[in-house]
Amino acid sequence: MSTASLPSPARASRAARTAARRVLITGALAAGVVMAGAGAAFAHVTVHPDTYPQGAEDGTITFRVPNEEDHADTTKVDIYFPSAQPIPSVLVSPVPGWTAKIKNVTLKTPIKTDDGDITTAVSEITWTGGRTAPGQYQDFTVAFGQLPTTGSRLVFKALQTYSDGTIVRWIDLQQPGQDEPAHPAPTLELTAAAPDGGSGAAPAPAKSRSTHPVAAKADDSAARTLGIAGLVVGVLGLIAGGLALVRSRRTAS
Repeated sequence: MSTASLPSPARASRAARTAARRVLITGALAAGVVMAGAGAAFAHVTVHPDTYPQGAEDGTITFRVPNEEDHADTTKVDIYFPSAQPIPSVLVSPVPGWTAKIKNVTLKTPIKTDDGDITTAVSEITWTGGRTAPGQYQDFTVAFGQLPTTGSRLVFKALQTYSDGTIVRWIDLQQPGQDEPAHPAPTLELTAAAPDGGSGAAPAPAKSRSTHPVAAKADDSAARTLGIAGLVVGVLGLIAGGLALVRSRRTAS
């Protein structure tokens, strides 16, 4: 029997069920698209906090390295310090299972201080020996003596090596007015120093939730908002679809 020959209630019931399925599919797709976009932001190598005053002293920064692969562990992390804005010295917070190696470079132009000239600065820190499984991240924290007193940002280029030999290069620079690159370099924004010439109050350093890799969790507020929005859209779609199904069954009855 064709749809046109069905009694009017039957045609209405079939149309309602079709509409309900469309609502459910649309809601699920919308939630999936939004969550996929948020997940991409979670996968970046980032630095926390993401801002400090120029010339800040005795603070800490944490490099958060998530595992974005499905079938390989992160086994090595290289962080390259900006050569044009040297940081004289750092101390590395120990991470169980990982060994850190600090490399220094001799400065062409020494840094002038009240205690004398500083002729060396940190050029690279490499962490090896540990493993971060898929779906997890690891925090690597360093304490610095003083940040540069000039410039608007510090760019720390990073290389992430996996157990299958893959190397992901987090070295792309964000350009004004352009979309975020595929592999952005961890960037620390520098704000103006206090008017009295001091470094200003340093922000609270990022806290490592565990010395061991833990399930990936985002602190990026924008990504978190996108994720919540996606869930809301998906739930509303499911509710609308359910109501449509109920109405179609009542009509059929």
